[in-house]
Amino acid sequence: MQLLNVSFGIFAFLPQGWVFMILIILLEAWLMSRWLCKKRLDRRITGTAFLSNFVSGLAGIITTMILNGGWILVVWFPWVSTHEMDLSSRDGLLGFCVIYLIAFVLSVLIEALINWLMLRQRYSTRQIMKSTLLANVASYLLGSIILYAFSFCPLF
Repeated sequence: MQLLNVSFGIFAFLPQGWVFMILIILLEAWLMSRWLCKKRLDRRITGTAFLSNFVSGLAGIITTMILNGGWILVVWFPWVSTHEMDLSSRDGLLGFCVIYLIAFVLSVLIEALINWLMLRQRYSTRQIMKSTLLANVASYLLGSIILYAFSFCPLF
């Protein structure tokens, strides 16, 4: 389990990282399908969720590499471990929260735009925006709890 106590930039390129990301995207697709068309998984919504998350992730990689010189995904998805950040420090925790919030908002905006472009003929703008936001809130909460449990809980 010590292998998982690394930044998301490393984890994202391991097989476990790919499985984790696929499960998170499937969660978003499932939630959006339930809210938009009352199905378990709608093919069009699932494809759109994968596309919008891919575009958002790519934007995150590029943004992060520009902002910090190449340390992949530390800014966009700032999963850090006890080796990289001391959350007991007020400044460390505040900086982390600000970056996390900015990354979340930008990710939702990118995904909402892609989702709207792909689904606007079937669903209203309000439905698309609401389902994108709610699905991202749910996936960020669950995903963050799981990832940070690996990073900061001594049980893992």
